[in-house]
Amino acid sequence: MHNPNFSSGPCSKRPGWSFDALKEAALGRSHRSALGRKKLKDAIEGSKKILGVPADYLLGIMAGSDTGAFEAALWTLLGPRPVTVLVWEAFSRDWATDIEKQLKVRATVLQADYGKLPDLGRVDWKNDVVFVANGTTSGVRIPDWNWIPSNREGLALCDATSAVFAMEVDWAKVDVLTYSWQKCLGGEAAHGVLVLSPRAVERLETYDPPWPLPKIFRMKKGGKLNRAIFDGDTINTPSMLCVEDYLDALTWAEGIGLPGLIRRSRDNLRIVEDWVAGRDWVEFLAASPEIRSNTSVCLALTSEKFRALPVDKKDEFIRRIAGELSKAGVAHDIAAYRDAPPGFRFWCGPTVEPSDIGTALQALEDAYRRHSASLG
Repeated sequence: MHNPNFSSGPCSKRPGWSFDALKEAALGRSHRSALGRKKLKDAIEGSKKILGVPADYLLGIMAGSDTGAFEAALWTLLGPRPVTVLVWEAFSRDWATDIEKQLKVRATVLQADYGKLPDLGRVDWKNDVVFVANGTTSGVRIPDWNWIPSNREGLALCDATSAVFAMEVDWAKVDVLTYSWQKCLGGEAAHGVLVLSPRAVERLETYDPPWPLPKIFRMKKGGKLNRAIFDGDTINTPSMLCVEDYLDALTWAEGIGLPGLIRRSRDNLRIVEDWVAGRDWVEFLAASPEIRSNTSVCLALTSEKFRALPVDKKDEFIRRIAGELSKAGVAHDIAAYRDAPPGFRFWCGPTVEPSDIGTALQALEDAYRRHSASLG
């Protein structure tokens, strides 16, 4: 059966998912009960096992999806050092806005246009450094982790929400890493995951930021890190239905293994690459293959007539095709992110089947051929 779901968040459920996966959910039970705590602890330990998180790193479940988890890190850890922020798409721009406008921390912003990366060689590692592992709205990822020194002075804070479970993580190169259940494993929204290295824990325990902290950001108790958070004692109430869904996704992921999950996503990207190589009217938004995302795959139209259109007309053309494919039940949610250049975006994470990518791309080509005459 064809699965037409290509949203970049919330993302497609795992193959074979049904509501039966939720029948053991602890509905109507407290998350502080023995049953609730066990399920939350299982979610934490299962995540650490599959991802190979080092034993001395902590992993906890936070409110507010990846945004909440990452902002909890920014609000509690930034301030003692200057900050460098890498910006190359919408969400990395949001982090720069948080840091400069809300926290008012002195920041150096290294910026690149959509489709490109900032110069990673210009990063000053005496600073705390904030970056995304994968630009969900641009289809541009970091090429590797080698640009991050092991002997860095500042902390490396990484938003990896559309990378974790689909790309390798060099844990020695990150001090803070966040993700959400709704991306690569096709879980549900509103829950984030925060991973802290020993260096991040040391910062948290020896530093008190000068600004107020909302309750959902407070991770200290009696001047020390509240380690119970990282054993499943969440700061606020999680959805036990969503917890059950994530546990189901973890069971599926463990059966495949992390290398298998990464391979599934790369195989999906390869299908798109082969398809793009045979067409002269479309290209990747990412400027080069080594920074090309294998999850949030962004495509740009190359027709001179399309490029000559004003932005609103480009948007109209893209959304007309995307709407047609969605109405036909072939491909949902494939228009580019609202702040990105007009184009198409396909989620190619590990929960997506290669055959579904192929079917959707053929339908896109057919629709483009039908509508391209309207370009004049």
